[in-house]
Amino acid sequence: MRQDGKIDYVELPAGDLPATKTFYAQAFGWRFVDYGPAYAAFEDAGLDGGFDADAAAASHPKAPLVVLYAEDLEAMEAKVRAAGGTITVPIFSFPGGRRFHFRDPSGNELAVFTEA
Repeated sequence: MRQDGKIDYVELPAGDLPATKTFYAQAFGWRFVDYGPAYAAFEDAGLDGGFDADAAAASHPKAPLVVLYAEDLEAMEAKVRAAGGTITVPIFSFPGGRRFHFRDPSGNELAVFTEA
């Protein structure tokens, strides 16, 4: 069950999405759901997540993105700001819902999402 403010999802950059999917399928038995040519969600991995080929671009940091859940996205964004977080990507929509990205005081980038 999803809970407010808890880790819900992790995205990993994937420079070669087909090779990455093949590797994880063969090595660990993971299954995938493709959401266009640059994104594949993974299943049977113990935690929901996905591989993002766009995140592997030179302009993006090549690091995992931890995604937290929020019942009320706008309220959570206000809490992040009030606590000293910096919004790096304003709220936007995607096929599964809406989310925003932020940096914590140590410079870690995370995201917060809510379902559609």
